Amino acid sequence: MTALLLFGVFFLLVFLRVPIAISLGISSLIVLVSNNGVFGLEAITDIMYTSVAKFTLLAIPFFILAGVIMEHVGISKRLIDFAQAMVGHVRGGIVFVTVLVAIFFAAISGSGPATVAAIGGILIPAMVKSGYRKETAGALLASSGAIGIIIPPSIAFIVFAVVAGDQIPVTINRMFLAGVIPGLLIGAAFIIAALYVRWREEKKGVFHADEEAARKATGKEKWDAFVKALPGLFIPVIILGGIYGGFFTPTEAAVIAVVYGLVVGAFVLRGNLLRGMYRIFVDAALQTAVIMIIVSAASAFAYIITTEQIARDISTALLEASGNPIIILLLINVLLLIAGAFIDAISAYYIFVPILLPVMIALEVDPTVFGVFMTVNLAIGLFTPPVGLNLFVAASISKSSIVDISKAALPFIVAGIIVLLMITYIPAISTFLPDLLNVK
Repeated sequence: MTALLLFGVFFLLVFLRVPIAISLGISSLIVLVSNNGVFGLEAITDIMYTSVAKFTLLAIPFFILAGVIMEHVGISKRLIDFAQAMVGHVRGGIVFVTVLVAIFFAAISGSGPATVAAIGGILIPAMVKSGYRKETAGALLASSGAIGIIIPPSIAFIVFAVVAGDQIPVTINRMFLAGVIPGLLIGAAFIIAALYVRWREEKKGVFHADEEAARKATGKEKWDAFVKALPGLFIPVIILGGIYGGFFTPTEAAVIAVVYGLVVGAFVLRGNLLRGMYRIFVDAALQTAVIMIIVSAASAFAYIITTEQIARDISTALLEASGNPIIILLLINVLLLIAGAFIDAISAYYIFVPILLPVMIALEVDPTVFGVFMTVNLAIGLFTPPVGLNLFVAASISKSSIVDISKAALPFIVAGIIVLLMITYIPAISTFLPDLLNVK
């Protein structure tokens, strides 16, 4: 009865287009009050406060702030110029530029929509100038921006480690390393998909590139672009090198990233940082507030799923549905792909990790592998209609309709699903680097 009330109210509110965080909070509140009376009000406030009062979660606002600073001081523009100078002249070079810059910026911001917003205004016009339709350009950027929650440092991995940690130890360090190879594989898959689209449109005679857009940069231009991009290229090295060198924790790394961004912006790039500080902190605070509201509301939802044994019952049903681990993993992937198309990654972790992690443990699947393929599922959801957030950001920038850009995203969705299945059934793709470096 509790499960029916909890999920029934939640899905009804989602159907009525109530924001996910509010839907999670209201459905949790109704269940807690119905079970505990007036004490349910006190319970939900305690749960929501406790869920965000964690040292590990401090990494989220600082990584967000670091990303906003990097965008404000022009790091993203310099990374784009560098990638353009190095590979922009080769056939399909703008595709490489788009994916590479998305990976670089993802390593700074850890956020898919933030990556699309930061680099879309430059790269979408550049792709159109290189012959791609604006819908294709927007779809590639929306897809590439999703790599932001897979490539470390990833806010999504931080949240997964926190949620999964209630059942089994999962370290952020291991999750970060586990995301490197899958993230690069997805980037390569998107490049192949974009080149396939180009080949298909060339056969139809509808692909017309601007020759100036493919001009080869001189050696001096390449060197100048590299020097200007150097402050940005150092960011992932400092963050990840510091973490795996044992100099600081992921949370401390986020603070270091903020300090580095402020120093680079003020003294190296000589940007007008002081005048923009108010806007920087407001933007970072708003982004952080959205995530923390979702985390607190979803925590109450997850608390009920766990304490009312809903997670145990669903896990048992999944394991009894089939004795074949391959089929169970496939069903879980389908479930997560559908969920990712409707709800954000943070909410999905709090809803599904308590339910699915016991299944993974029963199947003897490494929790790290589960975390990676779950995150890849939710990354694909960022550019899958009807609620793919990256699609809406890219559609706005490219001035395309959401229907047209959704159709253009289909090859990238297929490419992402192929890599997802590889990650699911070949665990070494995720565990190779952590095991090689003995990161537990």
